[in-house]
Amino acid sequence: MQNQIKKTEISSIIVVSGLYLLITLLLGLNRYYSFFASYDHGIFNQVFWNNLHGNFYHSSLASAISTHVTSGEEIPRVFDSYLGHHFTPNLLLLLPIYFLFPSPATLVIIQSILITGAGIILYFLAREYVEHFISILIVISFYSAIAILVPTLSNFDNISQLPILVFSLLLSLEKKNWWLFSLFSVLILSVRQEAGLNLFGIGVYLIASKRYPRQGVLICLISLVYMLFITNIIMPQFTQDVGKRLMVDKFGQYIKGENPSTLAVIWGMITQPWLVIWELISPIGKTIEYLFGQWLSLALIPAVSPSAWIISIFPLLTPLLGQGKSVLSLNIRYAMMVTPGLFYGAILWWGGQSFNNFQQNITKLNPRKLTLKFKRFWVSCIVISLLLTFISSATELSRVFYFILPDSFQPLVYVSLPRQWQHSANIYQLLAQIPDDASVSATNNIIAHLSSRRAIIRLPIIEFRNDNKEAEKVDFIIADLWELQRYGIIFDKEKGWLEAINSLINNVTLEKTYDIIDSRDNVVLLKKI
Repeated sequence: MQNQIKKTEISSIIVVSGLYLLITLLLGLNRYYSFFASYDHGIFNQVFWNNLHGNFYHSSLASAISTHVTSGEEIPRVFDSYLGHHFTPNLLLLLPIYFLFPSPATLVIIQSILITGAGIILYFLAREYVEHFISILIVISFYSAIAILVPTLSNFDNISQLPILVFSLLLSLEKKNWWLFSLFSVLILSVRQEAGLNLFGIGVYLIASKRYPRQGVLICLISLVYMLFITNIIMPQFTQDVGKRLMVDKFGQYIKGENPSTLAVIWGMITQPWLVIWELISPIGKTIEYLFGQWLSLALIPAVSPSAWIISIFPLLTPLLGQGKSVLSLNIRYAMMVTPGLFYGAILWWGGQSFNNFQQNITKLNPRKLTLKFKRFWVSCIVISLLLTFISSATELSRVFYFILPDSFQPLVYVSLPRQWQHSANIYQLLAQIPDDASVSATNNIIAHLSSRRAIIRLPIIEFRNDNKEAEKVDFIIADLWELQRYGIIFDKEKGWLEAINSLINNVTLEKTYDIIDSRDNVVLLKKI
């Protein structure tokens, strides 16, 4: 039963969401225009650009990180499909916006709007169970969550669609609008191949809570079959990356044999239960830190909400059962998949709902009371979450607050806003000399700005395979050596790139295959002779 919503309450959510949108847009656009957007942003922009020009989902940038390229068997190809990496048909729904504003900066705006809109839908979802003030606090918690705010301020990613779609589906559930529920179910599955885990968790919740068990069984079956079909039948038609790269990188410890796939991972988990249990809890410190970070902005309520556990446990299995340094990181986009279930579970907890009092027609609510002491605790948790977000954003994945927080204090690695903009102005002057239809190889920080073209790759690679399947060298090379020198002091990756690119520039100029045509602020532009 929905609480009556007043106009003044609507004004409050407009102010909160409007402020969030303004802040994220200012920070995100400054990050992009001052050359801190990086490789993944370039991939998505090139996919949008190719979709706009009829080469659906082609990406030379995605090709460059495919197993057939990283293994040394091939060179990047302009005709390789991104759908072999992630199956994302929903990107086509955003194409009309990109058609009107065809720029990498458009993706920054789209991402901020998607997350802002998710908070607005979350407010109306919360109002189905709790009063206005708690609903507003839940929305502020969402906007302040580390797993939401850091990815929002980072490169564009298709996962940013998930929160608004999941909240819309759950609101449709509360309204018993099954047509909309079905529509949002399809849209969730279309975000990317593993988004079915979110839908599967909702199906399990509907069964466990006895609200709509038959619909829950159907949702579980559809999402499971969809994920298996897409990852084992459809995606391998484009590339073998879903098995050879994604499955091996994240879940290689479960795979037996030489044919990695989602089915092989599932079978490996079934036949190695002790390994699964060990991976769930280890490393114990990192696991606890990850869960605490996910719960923090909600004042740890999801930890005691059975609904939150049941809905979020399946997307949560990806980081808990995976391997690698980044799987248990709140700063990357994958952490965003876990948050919708946590917030819905928190809403149900505040509404006093539990599995033994859920009925298909809820006629009486038993709301919990927000005491002054707990309110202060909750606000403190939000503040801590924002502080941790600020610190987390200093990583190389975001660097949105680069002009405030140094990457390192000893040695000091810091650049001021005026200095970075001065450097950016020099880069823009060099970019103006590169024709729109020229093939380019660039350093990581420049790729997003040049990604609206058919052929672009990352230095030190300078060769690609064109539409005629012929190997050729790029027309232009542009390298921001100033940026690599600054961060190479503390990051091995940048140091390695700097050494490799310096060597490349020396070789191609000595061989007279490229000529340096301009250089500004230690940014070098070369043209093929």
